[in-house]
Amino acid sequence: MEKPFALVTGASRGIGRAIVKRLIDDGYEVLNFSRTPSETPLKGEFFESVDLMDADATQQAIEHWRDQREIVRLVNNAGMIHVAAVEDVTVAEVQDMVNLNLLAPMILTKALIPAFKAQGMGRVVNIGSRAGLGKVGRTVYSATKAGLIGMTRTWALELAAYGVTVNLVAPGAIATELFRDSNPDDSPQTQALKAAVPLGRIGKPEEIAHIVAMLLDDRAGYTTGQVIYTCGGLSVGQAAN
Repeated sequence: MEKPFALVTGASRGIGRAIVKRLIDDGYEVLNFSRTPSETPLKGEFFESVDLMDADATQQAIEHWRDQREIVRLVNNAGMIHVAAVEDVTVAEVQDMVNLNLLAPMILTKALIPAFKAQGMGRVVNIGSRAGLGKVGRTVYSATKAGLIGMTRTWALELAAYGVTVNLVAPGAIATELFRDSNPDDSPQTQALKAAVPLGRIGKPEEIAHIVAMLLDDRAGYTTGQVIYTCGGLSVGQAAN
């Protein structure tokens, strides 16, 4: 029996890497669209070097792979952030984040719609951010992640008739390699962040992967158009100090 197959973007490190590991543990084969491969490739993982900021390259890559394998599970995880106050935002930064955070997910999802229709099912999980609710220094990032929520809800409505579910997972602060490099555990800024989170800690990549795996499951067919904040309660409010 052929294993289920999933495409995860930006899956060579961080949250994307945790998603790949979880899905392989759950019996999937996983295709990783990233610019660089993981330092620890896994059995059952396929890698394609793709610059997802390049619309033409993204289109070519997905057209190639949809001819090779049936892809009805997609995780749009790849994203980027430029931190800057609104007065310092550049047009180039806007275009970068729009290309990766909004355009790439749309290209990939659109390309898989024929397979969704043919199979009468599909699972799309977009990775957003709690910053989509607003955060200092995140003018463009928050705009693109809020835009991804809008697209998620719209796709859920448009694709429901074909048995396709589309949902979004919005992480808060997660202890990825990049986060730990810039936020040492004993630094004042990290301690302040922990204190603000109702659960009193930083999240783990594996906790995001768990929610994603749930939404990709065949048994998640009655959940669509939803935004799941996985942020230790920070989207509800700050903990009392």
